Amino acid sequence: MPENSPFRPVDDDARALARQLLTAADFAALAVTRPDTGTPSVTRIALATDPQGAPLSLVSTLSSHTAALEAAPSCALLVGEPGPRGDPLTHPRLTLHAEARLIARDAPEHPALRAHYLAQRPKAQLYIDFGDFRMVSFRVTDALLNGGFGKAYRLAPEDLRPL
Repeated sequence: MPENSPFRPVDDDARALARQLLTAADFAALAVTRPDTGTPSVTRIALATDPQGAPLSLVSTLSSHTAALEAAPSCALLVGEPGPRGDPLTHPRLTLHAEARLIARDAPEHPALRAHYLAQRPKAQLYIDFGDFRMVSFRVTDALLNGGFGKAYRLAPEDLRPL
């Protein structure tokens, strides 16, 4: 890394913190590009992980963020919430740069992903089978971990895989 890089070398503690932030997240901020204007847009989505530890969600085809993902699957997810006290910027957070893939209901992997999602988010049973809902998987291309002040890391996809 360049001498003036803000990023530290990735170590096992950084990997563990990133995995913990991802697996503990019930939701994420999803950033997409609006197809009508090309401007960024951010929304909140429910979040789970697939059997390999990759981000997984359930989205409605009626929502603007789903249309944005269909038009341009490059996106970003932010996980990690500030604690109840202190400066919010001192709490860890993880930005995931990813490619979204909507999973068709008749796709071979859909039943297993559906079951895996419901095991983590059982309340989704109320709407997961509505006609407008689709599973969406996110293939992480890289990640940025901010572990607190002065603790920035640039992570590769393999750094996020469960042990």
